[in-house]
Amino acid sequence: MATSTPIVSESDHFFRTREVAIRLSLIALLALTCFVILKAFIPLLAWGVIIATAGYPGYRKLAAALGGREKLAAVLCTLILLSLIVIPAVLLAGTLTDGARSIASQVQSGNFRIPPPPAKVQGWPLIGKPLNKVWTTASTDATQALNKVSPVIQKYAPTLLSAGAKLGGTLLQFILSIVLAGFLLASSRGNAEFSQKIFRRIFREKGDEFETLTANTVRSVTNGIVGVALIQTILASLGFLVVGLPGAGMWSLLFFVAAVLQVGVVVLLPAVAFAFTITSTTPAVIFLVWCMFVGVIDNVLKPMLLGRGNQVPTLVVFLGVIGGFIAMGTIGLFIGAIILSVGYKLFLIWLEDV
Repeated sequence: MATSTPIVSESDHFFRTREVAIRLSLIALLALTCFVILKAFIPLLAWGVIIATAGYPGYRKLAAALGGREKLAAVLCTLILLSLIVIPAVLLAGTLTDGARSIASQVQSGNFRIPPPPAKVQGWPLIGKPLNKVWTTASTDATQALNKVSPVIQKYAPTLLSAGAKLGGTLLQFILSIVLAGFLLASSRGNAEFSQKIFRRIFREKGDEFETLTANTVRSVTNGIVGVALIQTILASLGFLVVGLPGAGMWSLLFFVAAVLQVGVVVLLPAVAFAFTITSTTPAVIFLVWCMFVGVIDNVLKPMLLGRGNQVPTLVVFLGVIGGFIAMGTIGLFIGAIILSVGYKLFLIWLEDV
């Protein structure tokens, strides 16, 4: 016996369509509201997830060594990561504070003196002669030199203070993201199940494959970019300290940022040139050789840490670093390259699957 198909009137169809539209609008409004609320925390959350993902293998090894005490392993991982951020920051702040106090004390006592430039400065290409002239004037009459530059200092002082405040805010973001990563590691089992559900929901039967690819890419790029930059910075900092480079902490910070940008040599070249002006030839030459070693060691470390199957083109990394910095500030230097690398890898998998 044939069954009759219910006839949907035009008015019923209109009401159902309107009901669906209202529901979708409410869902979209809720999603948009959640995004607006969490927008300020997105870089922090992203960096925390990246740190936790990259550090997970080491965390598992540490937990096994501690007899399966996962909470203790998470606390130790957090403290180790915090020490990598806090200790250099304290040393840098101490260097800047001591230098400012010394200059202020000399100015107040009337003993502020600028040493004359070395003879070799005048022979530097392009900047040698004008730099030698300004330096000589400052060394012979420091008061006059300060009077000349004081308008410039007053003009750019607010900008410098603002940059210092942003640097402090970035440091706080790093600290909070590391603490967040510690909590994520401590609850890693539940987080892994949650991550699997998300990937399976989005990519269906390929969810597990894409989740593994994403995790491996995050780990390899984090180790290959940030990890290598950190190792290079530690080695470069040792050279800065041994050769007696003034403001070694600031040099180290500049080099770390440049190393993430894949252009660490841009900082090493002026550092070497400066070393030749403040020390004798033998230590300066040794420092030059050390900087050459620091500059090329990434060619050895990157293939080891990135892994042969997870190579990402330098252009992708560079665009991620620059774009991340423009979009999210200093912390975007690190997040941008990793997120863009993950997107690049997923895009390649999608192309191969066609």
